[in-house]
Amino acid sequence: MKKLLFLTIAFALFISCGQQEKESDMDRFVGDLMSQMTVQEKIGQLNLITPGGGIPTGSVVSTDVEAKIKEGNVGGIFGVSGPQKVRQAQQLAIEESRLGIPMIFGSDVIHGYKTTFPIPLGISASWDMELIEKTARIAAQEATADGIFWNFSPMVDIARDPRWGRVAEGAGEDPFLGSLVAKAMVRGYQQDDLAHENTMMATVKHMALYGASEAGRDYNTVDMSRNRMFNDYMPPYKAAVDAGAGCVMSSFNDVNGIPASGNRWLLTDLLRDQWGFDGFVVSDYTSVNEMIAHGMGDLQAVSALSLKAGLDMDMVGEGFLTTLEKSLEEGKVTEAEIDLACRRILEAKYKLGLLDDPYRYFDETRPEKEILTAENRQAARDVAARSFVLLKNNNQVLPLKKSGTVALVGPLADSQNNMLGTWAPTGEHHLAVKVIDGVKIVVGDEVEILYAKGANIVDDPEYAEKINVFGPKVEIDERSPEEMIREALAVSARADVIVAVVGEASEMSGESANRTNLQLPENQKKLVRALAKTEKPLVLVMMSGRPLALVEENELANAILQVWHPGVEAGNAIADVLFGNYNPSGKLTMTFPRNVGQIPIYYAHRNTGRPQEGDTFEKFKTNYLDSPNSPLFPFGYGLSYTKFEYSEITLSKTTISADETLEARVTLTNTGDYDGEEVVQLYIRDVVTSITRPVKELKGFQKIFLKAGESKEVSFTLSEEDLKFYNYDLEFVAEPGEFIVFIGTSSDEVKETRFVLE
Repeated sequence: MKKLLFLTIAFALFISCGQQEKESDMDRFVGDLMSQMTVQEKIGQLNLITPGGGIPTGSVVSTDVEAKIKEGNVGGIFGVSGPQKVRQAQQLAIEESRLGIPMIFGSDVIHGYKTTFPIPLGISASWDMELIEKTARIAAQEATADGIFWNFSPMVDIARDPRWGRVAEGAGEDPFLGSLVAKAMVRGYQQDDLAHENTMMATVKHMALYGASEAGRDYNTVDMSRNRMFNDYMPPYKAAVDAGAGCVMSSFNDVNGIPASGNRWLLTDLLRDQWGFDGFVVSDYTSVNEMIAHGMGDLQAVSALSLKAGLDMDMVGEGFLTTLEKSLEEGKVTEAEIDLACRRILEAKYKLGLLDDPYRYFDETRPEKEILTAENRQAARDVAARSFVLLKNNNQVLPLKKSGTVALVGPLADSQNNMLGTWAPTGEHHLAVKVIDGVKIVVGDEVEILYAKGANIVDDPEYAEKINVFGPKVEIDERSPEEMIREALAVSARADVIVAVVGEASEMSGESANRTNLQLPENQKKLVRALAKTEKPLVLVMMSGRPLALVEENELANAILQVWHPGVEAGNAIADVLFGNYNPSGKLTMTFPRNVGQIPIYYAHRNTGRPQEGDTFEKFKTNYLDSPNSPLFPFGYGLSYTKFEYSEITLSKTTISADETLEARVTLTNTGDYDGEEVVQLYIRDVVTSITRPVKELKGFQKIFLKAGESKEVSFTLSEEDLKFYNYDLEFVAEPGEFIVFIGTSSDEVKETRFVLE
């Protein structure tokens, strides 16, 4: 085999620097390697491709992949998986390029690898950070077993507009909760050693403000005050950076007039100089090229702008590869700027251990032992059950008895292709558990199950074609809608209870899946209306990637269980909750509106000068003529099969100084008949401030398990740090004065008391 120049350099440097500090070793190693690189080889490290041609992976996007790798013109690849295939690609770089610099291999492992968990919005509804971290840890274990060690996750964009399809990929509307989820995901992926064979580098995305795109349309403009940015939208990005995320991905949108991928204030002044980020920044898919359409210049101009802004790696567009050398010759960029970006990429490879062993992730014995194990599938089942939110349960219809006859109807009851949810490119749809199969597994022969489809997901073929862009998610039945409803009514007439599994196909949410109508499709609404007229107990299992407007369904159904898109163990988890094997404990992390006209709607709004208390209409107050102000289901809301009661709040003191803390306590009692978990939530309100502040802000929560009849004191500690915010001058301060503290079961059902910060 060819004697590799790179490995010779690596061996010599590791011997000579063995006694030096780790960071000094990295600087020395990378510096020595860069001293041997040509300018074009340095630029090559900034090029991220998705292959076609020479490497058999399916999708053909980048061209002449093999030649570019051999020429040292590729720094990273995504879209390749499996130890053998990834090794094949890596060998081209190691054995055929001049310096043998290894490539980094990435993928979108958004909510699990082969073991697919619920969509991230669903996982966040568990309010369980240990559980969330575990999902990321399992994802990293499986992905690295398949040769992938760089992840384009977590997405931490705060989102308050459910029209936007990508709300499915985030943790909802709240910066405090979103920050904790961001930290948990980064910890799960990276753990404490990036060079370990079962950890992967996290990429926090999308920097920044992508969740606030105007009109809820992907890639659209974002324009907001710095005050709102820092208080409401930036905290999760910073939390992920503080947790040690190795990579940041720039967003598609512009931020106050400058596209994020070319925004120096965003990528350098804020991210690096203020927050201290020391990893590398990668563009989103062709986002550098897309700056041309933003009106920022031709490909050469936007590539130079991005490099100078602090972008290090260009995803797929190859503007860096094809124009930076020319820009250098013309004085539009400097070699120091190219060197800096190249150094950051090489440092990431050093931290991943690639510059020591470029094949460390390509053990062909691992996939069979570590991917989709029985233990991992059980974890997926448990996580899914804990993500479900019980929205309604009149007359304790749920849990269902494990006896009698159940009519199981709806377009998603026997669907397999919609269980994994959006952005599950590494998942296996044929391994997902359908709802009907899960029910039969859980109840066996104890319950008679009668099935009818009842309706299509949508009836419109043109709409279905848009949804089916990644494969058949919507299959339009040959029968007429009327015939399917008649069949559903016939099986319902023979049943004791009706369970209707309705909602969105998986690709009705996600990227480029924005909606202006958040109601159930009309054909599904007709099915629900017909089922309600039977006067049999009606349970709706609501599957969606976003909050929907469910006013009519809430009136017609006896019970509603929101299950998002639950992942590979969907059917088993849904049956576990329907039949009482698990008592639902999920709470909403995003507000459910009554109608699309209320959007954006979120709990932490600011008061106006004419606030309306409650939903009774008052002229010349902040309100609507045709709708209440209140949402259908508020942030933090979620029922249980049992009942929880809260005592009044007691404080350890009513006045604190800047260096003191206070304890806020409530006694929580399970007054119902079932053991269960409750997410106890603490909010504050700063009563008088130098700028307008939200009516409530989440500042703490605890998930408490209580047996039926059990009580427990729940205590929260508050300090000056919890009371801080960014003021008009963007100073992070706590202002003396009166505060209200709220503790309760959701953002709108709380006890309250007051204290003073001196």
